[in-house]
Amino acid sequence: MHDIRLIRESPDAFDAALARRGQPPRSASILEIDGRRRAAATEAQAMLATRNALSKRIGEAKRKGEPTSEIEGEAAALRDRIAALEADEREAADQLDGVLATIPNILDADVPDGPDESANVVLATHGEPKKFNFEPRQHFDIGEALGLMDFTGAAKLAGSRFTLLRGDLARLERALANFMLNMHVEQHSYTEMSPPLLVNDATVYGTGQLPKFADDLFRTTDGRWLIPTAEVPLTNLVREEILAESDLPMRFTALTPCFRSEAGAAGRDTRGMLRQHQFQKVELVSITTADQSDAEHERMTQCAEKVLAALGLAFRRVVLSAGDTGFAAAKTFDIEVWLPGQGAWREISSCSNCRDFQARRMNARYRPAGEKGTRFVHTLNGSGVAVGRALIAVLETFQQEDGSVALPAVLHPYLGGVTELRPKQP
Repeated sequence: MHDIRLIRESPDAFDAALARRGQPPRSASILEIDGRRRAAATEAQAMLATRNALSKRIGEAKRKGEPTSEIEGEAAALRDRIAALEADEREAADQLDGVLATIPNILDADVPDGPDESANVVLATHGEPKKFNFEPRQHFDIGEALGLMDFTGAAKLAGSRFTLLRGDLARLERALANFMLNMHVEQHSYTEMSPPLLVNDATVYGTGQLPKFADDLFRTTDGRWLIPTAEVPLTNLVREEILAESDLPMRFTALTPCFRSEAGAAGRDTRGMLRQHQFQKVELVSITTADQSDAEHERMTQCAEKVLAALGLAFRRVVLSAGDTGFAAAKTFDIEVWLPGQGAWREISSCSNCRDFQARRMNARYRPAGEKGTRFVHTLNGSGVAVGRALIAVLETFQQEDGSVALPAVLHPYLGGVTELRPKQP
């Protein structure tokens, strides 16, 4: 949500910021609605003062035994007019909120301009993409040859864009998730949470999925929403709260299933488990102050990168361009992992600073030490990381020519002595 005062003060700057995202100018229509709202409120307040004065006159006239019918008639007319003005104010306020709720966040000044992912900028690369003396296979070929990845069975159960993992591959997925959670809790000082997977309208609105992205979500018959990411419930923990500055930063992590309709992904990554309706992800969420949020953004991104470094995967950090940055984010670092089977870098984590955009939607504030007033918190979220994509990267990076997969040493304690996956024997 946007601060209407800033739009009033700098409408041209607001429109210029929207233009960076490929959005049309909006300030004129926003200020027209805001003007109607303010005019109705101002007139209603003036009439309320007049009505209060008339009430005093009525009281005085009654004490003196003078007639009051004419004054009471004036007061009644004012009462009806005030009610009409208050209704006009509420209608304009609702219209204003509805418009503002559909406008994306203002980008940070240092976000590179550009229409889409082609304008993203690589900031750093860690590790060298692995070279093979054989043609590396993609994860679905590896998994099916192992007899541990079943797309046919998943389709029978649920349809397309689902995967059924068996045996040691299912255990590898669990090992990856536990390894990530332990690292973030024990080394990075995040508090582990187990949030609801079904949330209400206010929760999904608070992080920006509603109203604009309803088609990307799954809704239940009783009006709840399956979470697309644990960012949604974790960030909303501070909704309608006033926090003490000493409580910040708050850092939460959670492993949850994530559910996405992939409404706009027709024809993309249809084979394998890169783009699924259901997948597991370890999420990172931070609640902090404005002066801490840049440092927290860097810290969060490094926490995700350390997961990939510990697994021995090659990855790079990318800053997203204006046209590729998500609706609620002011700035996003993507971490892309190298997938040898695809011969491509693919996103495995997005770490975003949303500034106070989500906080305004949630009315989440903090009280600075020594001050009477409150300020909006800053919210950040990131993948720490996507479990399924980490599994893909491990399979493709550590595949052997004989079809086996050597597993990273950091996962061995979670695998009960299993150190490699071997093809199913005929």
